[in-house]
Amino acid sequence: MSEEAISGKTRVCGLIGDPVEHSMSPAMHNAAFRATGLAYFYTAFRVKAEELGKAIEAMRASNIRGLNVTIPHKVAVIPFLDELDDLAERIGAVNTIVNDDGILKGYNTDATGFLRALLERGIEMEGKNVLILGAGGASRAISFTLAEGGAHLVILNRQLELDWAEELAGRISQIFTRDIKALELNRENLAKALRKADILVNATSVGMSPSTDQTPVDADLLKPEMIVFDIVYNPVKTRLLREAETAGAETISGIEMLVWQGALAFELWTGEKAPVEIMREEVINLLKENED
Repeated sequence: MSEEAISGKTRVCGLIGDPVEHSMSPAMHNAAFRATGLAYFYTAFRVKAEELGKAIEAMRASNIRGLNVTIPHKVAVIPFLDELDDLAERIGAVNTIVNDDGILKGYNTDATGFLRALLERGIEMEGKNVLILGAGGASRAISFTLAEGGAHLVILNRQLELDWAEELAGRISQIFTRDIKALELNRENLAKALRKADILVNATSVGMSPSTDQTPVDADLLKPEMIVFDIVYNPVKTRLLREAETAGAETISGIEMLVWQGALAFELWTGEKAPVEIMREEVINLLKENED
């Protein structure tokens, strides 16, 4: 749908977070709405932590159809919602909200989006040793999905927020009755965990534009027989992914998780099948334009 076609019948969706200026979601979703001919429009709203409750009430009052939720609101938004689907409730984090006539229900398409990105590559989780870096909202979804799929997890987080990792590990250990380790993110712990890791997941923002020279893992710790999944999608290929490729590892870009979580949110809001390839193409083209 072109902007000229926006009318009183147009349904609004959007993104809330802080910051949101860098987000690819408006371009990705509006490309999907245009391709399907749906009378929807998507935009981004910068919402500070102390204004979150007001923002959710505004969603209800103005009948905004759906919202994506990003940093730092994925956990904090939960008390403001009327319902959670089972997956979001078990994970304890929400990245998608659907408004059905004033009833706000939270979902977690980060989890299912991450899973779809792995399954597209034919990667099964059962029995895999997985090292996860970070313990924020995205990490919660990823960790839960991997544990549910039968993976063995180690979660590393920086010392300042080690309690986040410990709480997350404790929650997953309790739900799945298995021992999940939570340790400080430092070279010693990285080296030890990577020695037996089949999959490395960077669920931190390290390496995100404009800090593209940064990486959470020294290149000499990477090995050819592992899979490296970096959820950072800007730049298209992070330093971690470039160095993992050089080491001979299989790599998965954060673009895949971004597109799949967006596609699943699109389907929750519209009831229509998402044009996944168009969404992926839009994101890649925009990122390459920005890099140029």
